[in-house]
Amino acid sequence: MAVYVDHRTEAPDSVASPSHIAWHPLHPLLAVASISTASGGCVDIYLEQGEHVSDVRVERSFQVTSLSWHPSRPILAAGWETGEVVILNKQDKEHHAVPPTHNAKITVLNWSTNGTCLVAGDRHGVLVVWRMDQRGRVQGPALLKQEYGKCLSHCVFRPPPPGEDFVQLAKAAVGGDEKALDMFNWRKAGTGAPLKMGLQEGLSFFITLTDGSVHYVSEKGKTRHVLSTDSLVQKLLFMEERDVLVVITENLQLSLQAITLEGEAEELMKVKLSGKIGHSADIILIDHSLVVTALGETVIRFWDLDRDENYVLSPDVQFGFEGGECINCVSYCSAKGLLAAGTNKGRIAMWRKAAGSDQSIWALEGKEKWKLQAPTELEGNVTQIKWGSRKNLLAVNNISSVVILSEQAMSSHFHQQVAVVQVSPNLFNVTFFSTGKTHSLHVDMNVNGVFTTKDAVVFWNGKQVTVFECSGDTFRSTGSFVCDSPVLSVHGENLYTIEPYRVQVRTWQGTVKQLLVFSEAEGNPCLLDVCGNFLAVGTDLAHFKIFDLSRREAKVHCNSKNFSELFPGLGGIASVKCNANGNKVSILVSKADGNIDSKICFYDVEMDKVTVLDFKAEQGNGREKLSSGQGIDKSLVEYPELHSHIPACHFWDQSEPRLFVCEAVTETGPQSPDQKKNQTESTMDDWIVSFFSTEEHGLLLQDSFPLPSSYQVLLGMEVPHYYFAKKLGEAEKGQAESGSIKVSQMAARRPMRDFIGLGDCDKTTRDAMLNFSFYLTAGDMDEAFKSIKLIKSEAVWESMARMCVKTQRLDVAKICLGNMGHARGAKALREAEQEPEQEARVAVLAIQLGMLEDAERLYKACKRYDLLNKFYQASNQWQKAIETAEAHDRVHLRTTYYNYAKHLEATGEQSLALTHYEKSDTHRFEVPRMLSEDLQALENYVNKMKDKSLWKWWAQYLESQSDMESALKYYALAEDYFSLVRVHCFQGNIQKAAEIANETGNWAASYHLARQYESRDEIKQAVHFYTRAQAFNNAIRLCKENNLDDQLMNLALLSSPEDMIEAACYYEEKGEQMDRAVMLYHKAGHFSKALELAFATQQFGALQLIAEDLDEKSDPALLARCSDFFIEHAQYEKAMELLLTAKKYHEALQLCLKQNLTITEEMAEKMTVSKDSKDLSEESRRELLEQIADCCMRQGNYHMATKKYTQAGNKLKAMRALLKSGDTEKIVFFAGVSRQREIYIMAANYLQSLDWCKDPEIMKNIISFYTKGKALDLLAGFYDACAQVEIDEYHNYEKAQGALTEAYKCLSKAKTRSPLEQESKLAHLQSKMTLIKRFIHARRVYFEDPKEAVRQCELLLAEQDFDNAIRHGDVLGFLVEHYVQVEEFHMAYQYLEEMQKRIPPMNLTYYVTQQTIEAVHRGVGIPVSQTLVPEQICHSSMGNKEVEEEVADEAEDP
Repeated sequence: MAVYVDHRTEAPDSVASPSHIAWHPLHPLLAVASISTASGGCVDIYLEQGEHVSDVRVERSFQVTSLSWHPSRPILAAGWETGEVVILNKQDKEHHAVPPTHNAKITVLNWSTNGTCLVAGDRHGVLVVWRMDQRGRVQGPALLKQEYGKCLSHCVFRPPPPGEDFVQLAKAAVGGDEKALDMFNWRKAGTGAPLKMGLQEGLSFFITLTDGSVHYVSEKGKTRHVLSTDSLVQKLLFMEERDVLVVITENLQLSLQAITLEGEAEELMKVKLSGKIGHSADIILIDHSLVVTALGETVIRFWDLDRDENYVLSPDVQFGFEGGECINCVSYCSAKGLLAAGTNKGRIAMWRKAAGSDQSIWALEGKEKWKLQAPTELEGNVTQIKWGSRKNLLAVNNISSVVILSEQAMSSHFHQQVAVVQVSPNLFNVTFFSTGKTHSLHVDMNVNGVFTTKDAVVFWNGKQVTVFECSGDTFRSTGSFVCDSPVLSVHGENLYTIEPYRVQVRTWQGTVKQLLVFSEAEGNPCLLDVCGNFLAVGTDLAHFKIFDLSRREAKVHCNSKNFSELFPGLGGIASVKCNANGNKVSILVSKADGNIDSKICFYDVEMDKVTVLDFKAEQGNGREKLSSGQGIDKSLVEYPELHSHIPACHFWDQSEPRLFVCEAVTETGPQSPDQKKNQTESTMDDWIVSFFSTEEHGLLLQDSFPLPSSYQVLLGMEVPHYYFAKKLGEAEKGQAESGSIKVSQMAARRPMRDFIGLGDCDKTTRDAMLNFSFYLTAGDMDEAFKSIKLIKSEAVWESMARMCVKTQRLDVAKICLGNMGHARGAKALREAEQEPEQEARVAVLAIQLGMLEDAERLYKACKRYDLLNKFYQASNQWQKAIETAEAHDRVHLRTTYYNYAKHLEATGEQSLALTHYEKSDTHRFEVPRMLSEDLQALENYVNKMKDKSLWKWWAQYLESQSDMESALKYYALAEDYFSLVRVHCFQGNIQKAAEIANETGNWAASYHLARQYESRDEIKQAVHFYTRAQAFNNAIRLCKENNLDDQLMNLALLSSPEDMIEAACYYEEKGEQMDRAVMLYHKAGHFSKALELAFATQQFGALQLIAEDLDEKSDPALLARCSDFFIEHAQYEKAMELLLTAKKYHEALQLCLKQNLTITEEMAEKMTVSKDSKDLSEESRRELLEQIADCCMRQGNYHMATKKYTQAGNKLKAMRALLKSGDTEKIVFFAGVSRQREIYIMAANYLQSLDWCKDPEIMKNIISFYTKGKALDLLAGFYDACAQVEIDEYHNYEKAQGALTEAYKCLSKAKTRSPLEQESKLAHLQSKMTLIKRFIHARRVYFEDPKEAVRQCELLLAEQDFDNAIRHGDVLGFLVEHYVQVEEFHMAYQYLEEMQKRIPPMNLTYYVTQQTIEAVHRGVGIPVSQTLVPEQICHSSMGNKEVEEEVADEAEDP
């Protein structure tokens, strides 16, 4: 918390009255314009503590009318009533006058956004824009001079829109970004918009005239009339983010104008603000959209432009404001979120904006966003108030003087049960917790620090020290002396102050009694702390030393330690504290940038051991060793809410050396967006964290809790309490913070967790509880119980049990309840152990201890809404119970309504109970019970509800009261037809009853009526109504008794199987209408009996119907009998089906063969017995399948036969069947999957019978199958055949040679039965290959040596086996062609004749072309004989002749 210290400006002219104040935006410089009746006017500049800057004062004999600071430099422009404008340069201590262009009062004076230009306007409407240099001198002539003819009143600059970043754009263009290049090249391209440079000068602005008009001056100096208002413009504001101009007139008319780039305005909104007109208004725009106005009223008015809502804030009398105090002026500091307002009674009211995430603030109502702070009291009437400079100083003008307020941290201290808290700069609040009394203490000096003991309070400010002695209820000033020590501590009657390299021990009057000297290496003492009888001293060179103060003179207890050696690389000391025994030291570390580090360092004096506690310790590192004997404590890893915190202050308990406490505050440094996102409300709080520090266990986290909102700061701790300074004006949240004891207004204490409810217990109890807490924290339960077992106080045990609710330690709670003698609680806790959730079990304990809020919270935490609902019901919180049931526990919703209704009925609230009985859907029973005493109310309720069950209940009640007519009426409403019929029958009105039964068809009514008719012997009616009532057995009984055979049949068919059999027996016994008996037996499922009767009476039609209903579950004998019957009557297919159903497969097969029935696929599947069937052995099954397959073969169904042979495992027969089918694709597939030699050979043989020459796939399969079937002799034969085809079809002896080679290879490998035959075959192949080889050779050498080729051919012709290998035609043709080529026609003719002898004439042209034949004949001069003419030529010519003759014949016909 902060207090505001006021510094009055040291005005050189005491008579002058300040008229204008203006802060520099950055530097702590305040400009004040004053009016003096004696000398006219002057301008002064003051520093932050009100010191006057004498060098730049300007005085004139006339008044100052306006002031304007340069945006960044310490240059001030002042406008005077004569039209003069003076520039004051504070840095250079110069004055510069602006050229005289005005001769009237300066009303407008503004620097441009970047400070390069100054705009000045006067009363006569003359507007001039000057360019200024860096020292505040005018450069060149005026940039713009404009005369408007009316007084100028306001000017507001339009900030330049951000242009593209040229450096980035240029880099991108150089890097090859085409888009960036295009943007630079727009002129060259001639397309696209010019590159927006932005109004970099920022020279466009709006100006208003006193006639209410607003003008826009563009950066080019062109002026344009934008809009007119109905009265004088009182305030002109510009919203940069939205390019919107806000115009507020004297009669509080607010309008929003959207501004285009060219400066044109379009009205968005116009609204009349509420408030007092005619008073000078102070209007500001904050947070970009909030207009705040102070109009000399008792309130500040807010108008939120974004949310379109308004609200008011007013000073609170409780804070020390007077009733009717008016607010004249306002100013806002966005850095601190503080809104300051000056009142006519000289007070400064401040409101702080709520902290938190944007969403949470946005959710708050307007008024709730602002918290009123403590006021600062000045005197006079505050007319102007301004925040300014980077240091966020506040200047206040109260007509007589100007005061500068600067924020200073609030001083506070707690020691020896005394707390001192600063309330205002000179007022302190002193609280004695031992007596519970509070005093106020006024000090006549600015205070920087305070230290208190039970005997004295000491104040100092770095210049002076003042000591107040406490005597009774009063304070007596016992000493005041000059001392420039910035820090101070007190022990007993000694004061400890510092000077270079020494600590001074002084009396209360300031006399130095002892000097504690430090060496140069140790540095200057700068930090002091007293705890118990020990003084800890820290130096600026990061050394610390501890002194023992228990004797008359201070002795060194722990020699000087160098912090940077103990903790290398951590930084400097920000704060040092020691514990009550002087054996532990805690140190806060300061980083290089001056901020506090997240680590706390601990030094154990006796063990010479150090530990580091880091709030940002990462999980999983364990205990790392820094160096010998150094460790990092990780006890905060489990507390993620503390990871964004740093320690702010730390204290050791003043009597318990193990206890250490620190306050952790949220780190204010730069954070990544992820961190910000992860911050919940809990992580935003400040936390109080306490530890036990021992040699054995190191640091143990004892307790941690968020700093309660009503407290400002932690002051210290002394078992059993924490001590806090409270926020000003915060009401103590005593109820929320259970156990907090409000002692005074400004200081408060809160019991430690383990001491809640114990109050001020004696020392024995306190020590026992502390030990208990320590051992519990260390996890040593045995020692924990030892420490408190001697405590007899039930209150202690109860408070411990209560603590168990907080710590969820049920094992401890059981012992506590035992010691308290709380039998009911112990039983409830034992029964609660069956609940799976820990919180649910703890909640039971909380209920037994009366901690209902905790129980509620626990049930909610573990989401046991069923138990929460029960809890609400038990604690009479019915509304909450119903809400819980409706939202979360729907399964018990009706039960909750019912229980609430019972509760309401017990309390006599019948109408409400009735509603809830209805909601629980139990009203049909409960309401008649509840209203049974009040029959009139019950009748009204029944009539109102129109519920059938209620009508029925009421009708029954009326019937019991013998009111039959009314009963009939209500039975009719309830549609209870049975009761209607019953009552009508009772009244003897049977006709009416029959009508009702017939109309409604109600079974119960019909049955009752049938009984009535039967008793009257009206059999037909009785049978009719029994039938309507579906009571067929009764109807059948009557029919049998009365021989109504026709009706009996119909009824039996409608009735159950039992009734059908009974009726069938009846017909059978009578011996007539046997067909009916058969049908009824059949319908009832009694097939054997039905068949027996059908056979006996030869009812074939019935037999057929019965046979259709037979299936495999039927009796096999029955099936066989039926099938025999059908065979006798030549219905073989029906008989076949029945035989198959009866699983008589062999008989079925015989029937098929005998009667030549075609076996369908369905029949074949029915005959096929599955492998795992137990009806047939595997051998019989295969035999059956083969018989089926044989039958299929006979019928030509080869595919089915294949399938059945395959199922029987006879693949050879399957293959034969498949070969008969001629399905090549399936044959190839079957051979592939069978993998049997015989099957491969069969498949290959079959494929050879096809046209394999034209299908390479078949050839491939033939070769593959012969190879897989190891039939190499057959494969050789196939290759031989291939060779012959190549010769015969294609004359290709080369390929034939290759095929024969393969054939030879195969045959030579083959194992045949007759080796001699194999040899002869191989010899034959060999000779064939030799001959072909010779012919191929002859053909090849022909081109090189034709004679050799001819000789070879002639030799070939003489060979014996020539015919077997080579065709004559090929050799002879070759010779004829040769001799024609060499023109030896006689030789050619000779061979041609040889050809004619050996080859039929029609095949001649197959070997020799027609042209060759003709050439030979021409050569020898013999005409071509008719026999040599190819046959087809003759045919075609003859055919042509025939056609010609036919055409001629047709032409001759008339």
